[in-house]
Amino acid sequence: MIPDIKKRAAHRIKIIEGQIKGVQKMIDSEAYCMDILIQSLAIQKSLSSLDKLVLENHLKTHIRAMFSSNDEAQQEQAIEELLKLYELTQKSGQ
Repeated sequence: MIPDIKKRAAHRIKIIEGQIKGVQKMIDSEAYCMDILIQSLAIQKSLSSLDKLVLENHLKTHIRAMFSSNDEAQQEQAIEELLKLYELTQKSGQ
């Protein structure tokens, strides 16, 4: 991974871990459902932020290399990966 992106992704993971532990404590203490839902949505946003970092890294490294390659199979693989990602995001309503 690109060092800066790796550092940011690792930081994001630590935040997500803390958020999940917080939700566990909220559930254990039977916190108000709306408070739990709000925290859960915050975790989903954090995961989305992590996804964006990983995608940025993939585009700047693997995809760039595949498209720069003279190997048509590599270029096709890059296109297939991007289309698969697009399809997955459409299914989840993104």
